[in-house]
Amino acid sequence: MPTFDYDLFVIGGGSGGVRSARLAASMGKKVAIAEEFRFGGTCVIRGCVPKKLYVYASQFPEHFEDAAGFGWTVGESTFDWKALVVAKEKEITRLEGLYRKGLDNAAATILATRAVLVGPNTLRLTATDELVTAERILIAVGGHPTPHPDLPGHELCISSNEAFDLPEMPKSIVISGGGYIAVEFANIFHGLGVETTLIYRGKQILSRFDQDMRQGVQAAMIAKGIRVICEDIITSVSETADGKRSVATKAGETLVVDQVMLALGRVPNTGGLGLETAGVKTNERGAIIVDDFSRTNVPGIFALGDVTDRVQLTPVAIHEAMCFIETEFRGNPVSPDHDLIATAVFSQPEIGTVGLSEEDAAKKFDDLEIYRAEFRPMKATLSGRQEKTIMKLVVNAADRKVVGAHILGHEAGEMAQLLGISLKAGVTKDDFDRTMAVHPTASEELVTMYQPSYRIRNGQRL
Repeated sequence: MPTFDYDLFVIGGGSGGVRSARLAASMGKKVAIAEEFRFGGTCVIRGCVPKKLYVYASQFPEHFEDAAGFGWTVGESTFDWKALVVAKEKEITRLEGLYRKGLDNAAATILATRAVLVGPNTLRLTATDELVTAERILIAVGGHPTPHPDLPGHELCISSNEAFDLPEMPKSIVISGGGYIAVEFANIFHGLGVETTLIYRGKQILSRFDQDMRQGVQAAMIAKGIRVICEDIITSVSETADGKRSVATKAGETLVVDQVMLALGRVPNTGGLGLETAGVKTNERGAIIVDDFSRTNVPGIFALGDVTDRVQLTPVAIHEAMCFIETEFRGNPVSPDHDLIATAVFSQPEIGTVGLSEEDAAKKFDDLEIYRAEFRPMKATLSGRQEKTIMKLVVNAADRKVVGAHILGHEAGEMAQLLGISLKAGVTKDDFDRTMAVHPTASEELVTMYQPSYRIRNGQRL
């Protein structure tokens, strides 16, 4: 039997990589993990965590406004962008420390270097040019914002990576994109007082979400004062004499703003890893191709998380890591379950969703019942805010199984997590009907919609 330096070598210190390394090391395996930047990956350093902190920061102006309806008088308020950046940095530094502490406690070897494949079981550490071997190599390097070198002036634009650490908060910004990153940042910047324009090539933002969610959040954004331009794209960006950005669009419009942010998706971070040398296959997007157990085509080399482009969500990477450990080190083959993943868009109001949209369900099932409620939440009755909450259940009429649940409103993400458990367990509409409501809450609508709002039969709304 060949002798290796390590039982497991992990490339990448994000959530999936750290979880794999820590669990394997805690089992007594000899484990190394290489990370050339900071531990925590996209989620902790430049994604979910700082984004949610900035979402919270951007919500305070509305809280101050709403307070008056409840008898409160709120005095003059000011916002300090630099103070938010410092506070964010303090928190992600704390979280990175926890990641490192977990690895140290498990006795994993931490290597502050880039690791490159030079063979099926061999890697080169670029910091020292040292070669190391491992019985198993796990690639968990995540992704990065899609580059757009063909856009004239792309070098004048920022991505979500830079948005968190701008030296000054812009007074105005154009955000290109219609996915969840673009929508979330549009709401963040607007909430912080930035004049915000969102430009998207499609007819409506959030193309992969249920139509009611898309319409509802777009209408809410426009009502708040965010300019949403659909069916248009940026054709060039140039710098003005006073250092601003001049944005030209295909429709012939010119916008002059302080910053331009490109939020046009993310791609796997596979460049310069030595995949070709090791013979690891990738698809047309550069994602590493894996089977149901996260195995690549090369024995001993595995990949998980965003680098595989299966589902780009942090909890999915962590779940895939746990399945990898169970399969490879505990002798219990388990494949990741990517069905019925609950997710949230931290727009304002939020979207929480799990399962099929009405449109996708209509393609899969012959007969659907749609239960839908739209109302002003109780808080808005005194605050005077006109924002609406939407609750929606998509039900397969043949067996009454709930195949989709969608919420637009405050704390929708929290509700989606619990709905995810219910749908995963195979809940039926009858189960919802038998459940007592928690009153007064917005979520009670989910269990008090007794009659379908409409039906869809063979793709046609009745």
